[in-house]
Amino acid sequence: MGEFKKVASVGDLQPGTSKLVEVSGKKIALFNLGGTCYGIDDTCPHRGGPLSEGLIEGESVTCPWHGSVFNIKTGAVETSPARVGVTAYKVRVQGSDIEVEV
Repeated sequence: MGEFKKVASVGDLQPGTSKLVEVSGKKIALFNLGGTCYGIDDTCPHRGGPLSEGLIEGESVTCPWHGSVFNIKTGAVETSPARVGVTAYKVRVQGSDIEVEV
């Protein structure tokens, strides 16, 4: 089991938006879906595109470089060209802090 570390404040991540954060040497894309925060690896396994800059539709994000689609809640790949998913991280809100378990 990892340790939760503060990566942002609630005011930094409005519903329907994403943000790149770095913690413990990892780049993590944070997403706010309807007031609930999620985190997945920021780097697309296909060619390294930044998922935090992708188009959010429902519970999915589309890599801005080549169009791979990933589930924001689980990190699972939904549409190629990526063949594998990305790591999903546990995220919690403590007061006004957003924390990720790493």
